[in-house]
Amino acid sequence: MKNTLAHIFFIFLALSTNAQVEVIDKVIGTIGGEYILLSEVQEQKKLIESQQGFLDENAECMILDNVLAQKLLLNQSKLDSIVVSDEEIETQLDARFERILAYMNNDVSQFESYYGQTMAEVRNQFREDLKSQILVERMQGQIMSNVKITPAEVKAFYKTIPKDSLPYFNSEVEIGEIVKSPKVNKVENLRALTTITEIRAKIMAGEKFEELAAIHSADPGSGKNGGDLGWAKRGTYVPEFEAAVYTLEPNEISEPIETEFGYHIIQLLERRGNTVHARHILIKPNITDADRELAKQQLDSIRNVIISDSLNWSMVIKKFSDKKSASYNNNGNLRNPKTGDVYFEIGDLDPDMYFTIDTMQVGDISHPLEFMNQSGETSYRIIKLKSRTNPHKANLQQDYSKIQKAALESKKNIYINDWVEEKVKSTFVKIDPMFQSCEIVDKWVKK
Repeated sequence: MKNTLAHIFFIFLALSTNAQVEVIDKVIGTIGGEYILLSEVQEQKKLIESQQGFLDENAECMILDNVLAQKLLLNQSKLDSIVVSDEEIETQLDARFERILAYMNNDVSQFESYYGQTMAEVRNQFREDLKSQILVERMQGQIMSNVKITPAEVKAFYKTIPKDSLPYFNSEVEIGEIVKSPKVNKVENLRALTTITEIRAKIMAGEKFEELAAIHSADPGSGKNGGDLGWAKRGTYVPEFEAAVYTLEPNEISEPIETEFGYHIIQLLERRGNTVHARHILIKPNITDADRELAKQQLDSIRNVIISDSLNWSMVIKKFSDKKSASYNNNGNLRNPKTGDVYFEIGDLDPDMYFTIDTMQVGDISHPLEFMNQSGETSYRIIKLKSRTNPHKANLQQDYSKIQKAALESKKNIYINDWVEEKVKSTFVKIDPMFQSCEIVDKWVKK
């Protein structure tokens, strides 16, 4: 049980595999007031096989063991009167359906063909599954909410690891940055505003919105579709765009709207409550070579001031770095997307960053580097090498945070397993004889 319950989760299977699974169904288990269907085990088995390409010979037994743990948590969540609001369920359903539709270019007909049902039918079918998933997660979180780890426990955990089993860590670096994005000059800003105003005048004079969008719009996603943005709920767009689109009447065309992306005109096609179907044309002011050069010069000046005047790095970030950069609210520290922390193995760095820090000493600050920001546009940054480790075996001095994280996860796993073992003693459990050969589930049934 200590292994199978290490990562308890409820698979929202319906939204990741084909909704039509042909299984002769029956109840194969009962735990408290919850039933386990054969189809649940078969669906998870099918999913694992599709992901891994093979199945362990004890796959069904291990899956049933995991499902029993999920159902026990679900049963306890109901006994403890944990509440999940309808609004929360609908919000999460919306988010999941939007992600799936995004992969299908917002083509509802493709969605319904793939699942063999209408969107409304799919939502209704899996609403209860999502509610169960949230209840299980919330129950597990409640059980482990008070699990903490002390420095003494971290050290004790480290000592339990055999010396020859300690992981070997490659060289890692910690990097900070200050980002500067080129600003549009006044001439280009006026040109973009003039262009979008002229396009709006042509539409008002009778030219077709969708044709002008296909010709002029700088939005690559919607431009080729006549500016069509599809259906979107409130909160999808940037504030200036959203404020404008929700004040329009159907078929009305907005005045030019300025956002961080440029100038837009918007036409509302249809509205259903808090969901709108709109199209737009975007004209972006061009960033000139002079604008880029100015941003680089500003960064170079900031670097010189930091070095010559020994200014506080954190203070300079708050004053000069681009507030839209991902690192701004992390004290300028870059975060490794693979691990979620601020340390990078050398091999995880992009080539420009790699070759830049290769010749730097800890504490050095680079000259301005060009890179592509999250919006796919050219920006510039100076980077500071904050720390560097040599390749080494895990130790408490260099890797305390990693060992602490592993120790906490180990303690949580032990805690949840102990909770399950204790709770099973007072919970009715029945398992179908077809699984009597599964040694891993024997512990669930009282002798």
